Amino acid sequence: MEQRPTGSERIGYARVSSLGQNLDAQHDALEAAGCTTIFEDKVSGAKEQRPGWSELMKYIRPGDTLVTTELSRMSRSLRHLLDVVATLEELGASIVSLREHIDTTTPAGRAFLSIMGAVAQMERELKAERAAAGRAAAKARGRSGGRPRLDPEKLEQARILYENSEMTAREAAEAAGVSRRSLFAHLHTKKLAGAVGQGEQR
Repeated sequence: MEQRPTGSERIGYARVSSLGQNLDAQHDALEAAGCTTIFEDKVSGAKEQRPGWSELMKYIRPGDTLVTTELSRMSRSLRHLLDVVATLEELGASIVSLREHIDTTTPAGRAFLSIMGAVAQMERELKAERAAAGRAAAKARGRSGGRPRLDPEKLEQARILYENSEMTAREAAEAAGVSRRSLFAHLHTKKLAGAVGQGEQR
C-alpha cells in the first residue's frame, strides 16, 4: 500500500460477527462522523485473524483518528481494548467511539480510558489475591487444588451481557471474568429454573 504522509484523517472501522450481517448502518454512521476511509471485517471479534483490521493498522498514521461505532467492534475484551489503545497511542493516533461518546483527543476521553485501565488492573490483582487466599484456605484444610467456586454475580453479569448485546458468548464471559463453559452452564441452569417455574404456575 502506498505510504501516506502524517496528517489528521478520520479512519473508520466497521465489523459484524457473521457473513450474513449487514455493515450499511455502521458505514452510514462512520461517514456521517467524517470518515474518508473505512476498513471492515465480517468475522467474530474473538478471532485473531481480521484482514480489515490488519490493513487499517498498516494504513493509520500519526495524527489520524480511528472512529468506530462502538468499542466492541474493534476489541475482544477489556484487556484487548487497552492493548489496542496503547498501540494506537504509540503510533500517535487517537480513538473515537460514537456509541460510548469516547474521544481520546479530549482530556475527558483519555481520563475515561485511564480509569478503565485502572479497573482492569485492580480486577487482575483482586483475582490474584482471591486465588492466593483460596489456595491458603485449601492448604489449611489439608487439601490442594480443587475446582474454585464460581461467583454467581459474575455469571449473571455475563448472561445479561450475552442476552442483551451483540457480544459473543466468549466476549461476554471475558468481560465478566468467567469462562465460556461456565456461562453456558449458567444459561442452562436458568433455562431449567424458568421451565420449572412455568410448570408450577399452571
